[in-house]
Amino acid sequence: MDALTPLGGAEFVSPHTYLNTAGCGLLPRRTVEAVKALADQNAVGRPDGLGSHASIEAARALFARLAGVGPDRVALGATVSAHVALIAASLPAGAEVLYPEGDFSSLISPFTVRGDLKTRSAPLDALADAVRPGTALVAFSAVQSADGRVADLAAVRQAAAAHGARTLLDATQSAGWLPLDAGAYDYTVTGAYKFLLCPRGAVFLTVTEEAQGPLVPLHAGWFAGEEPYDCYGPVQRFAAGARRFDEGPVFHAYHGAEQSLTLLDEIGIDTVNAHATALAARFRSGLAGLGYEPVAGDSAIVAVPGLGARQPELAAAGILTAARDGNLRAAFHLYNGDADVERALAVLAG
Repeated sequence: MDALTPLGGAEFVSPHTYLNTAGCGLLPRRTVEAVKALADQNAVGRPDGLGSHASIEAARALFARLAGVGPDRVALGATVSAHVALIAASLPAGAEVLYPEGDFSSLISPFTVRGDLKTRSAPLDALADAVRPGTALVAFSAVQSADGRVADLAAVRQAAAAHGARTLLDATQSAGWLPLDAGAYDYTVTGAYKFLLCPRGAVFLTVTEEAQGPLVPLHAGWFAGEEPYDCYGPVQRFAAGARRFDEGPVFHAYHGAEQSLTLLDEIGIDTVNAHATALAARFRSGLAGLGYEPVAGDSAIVAVPGLGARQPELAAAGILTAARDGNLRAAFHLYNGDADVERALAVLAG
C-alpha cells in the first residue's frame, strides 16, 4: 500500500492533526496573505483597500471552472441560506418541496418558514423513490453533514426529471473533494469555507439558464446591475446572467477565495478526491479493526455512530474532529496524510 503524504506543501501550517474540514477548512498561506494585504490597505486608506473587482470575477471564474459551468451561470453571496431563500421565494404557494430527513437546516428552513409550501422529507437512501407527480423541487445535499453519506446523485436527478421537478443541490460538504457537475442541476449552492478552503463569507450559487426565469433578484443591490457603478436610484438593468442574483460580495472573503480556488485548480479535484477518499478508507479499515462500525461508503467524511463522546479526548491529544448528532466525525482533505490516520486510531485504541 503506497504511503499517502499531505498535498499542498508549505501552504498549510496547522500544528494539530486536523480532521475537521467538514466543520471548517484550513486556509492556505496564500489566502491568508491576500486577506491580510487587503486589510492592511484598508487600514491606511489606500485606494486598493476598497477591494478588487478583478479578484471577485477571478473567484467567480475559478468556481465556475471547478463546477463545470460558465461564469455567467454563477452568482455570489455570503450565506447558503440567503441563496436558498431566493429559490424558496420563487415557488408558488402550495408547491411541494422534497428533502432528505436530517439534512442541514440552512438548506431546509427557507422552505419551511414560508408556511404556504408543502414540505416533505424522506430517508436519504429512498429520496429518489419519494419523488412523485406534483413535486416541484428536490433540495438535497450531495454529502450529509452529520455522517458523510453521499447521495445517489444520478438516481435523484433521473427521478426529478421523470416527474418534472427541479433540483437544488447543496455542495457545501462535497465541492473541493468530490467532482461537481453543477450544470446537471437547476440550482447548486456551495458554502466555500469547508473543502474549498475559502474564508467564511464566500458562497456560490449556480443557476441554469432555464431555471433563471422564475427567480427574482430579491437582493437587488448595485452589484447585480449590468453596470455596477450606475448605482443611484433603482437598478435600471440587471446583469443578463446569474450575476443578477449576486449579493454585494464580502471583498475580504473573495480576495481569499481567489487564492484558495487557484490552489485547488493547480492540484486538481480528481487528485484531491483520490487522496482524501483513500485516507478515509484507511481510517474506516482501522476503525473496523478496533471493533467500531463506521458509516459505510467512500466519502471523505467518516462518521462513527455513538462515538461522539470521544471527541474531547481526541482534541486533548491534538487531534481535531467533530461530534455531530452523536457521531464522531472525521474529515480528510489534501493536507492530511497517513500519519493523521495513525494518530487518530492510536488514541481511539487506548
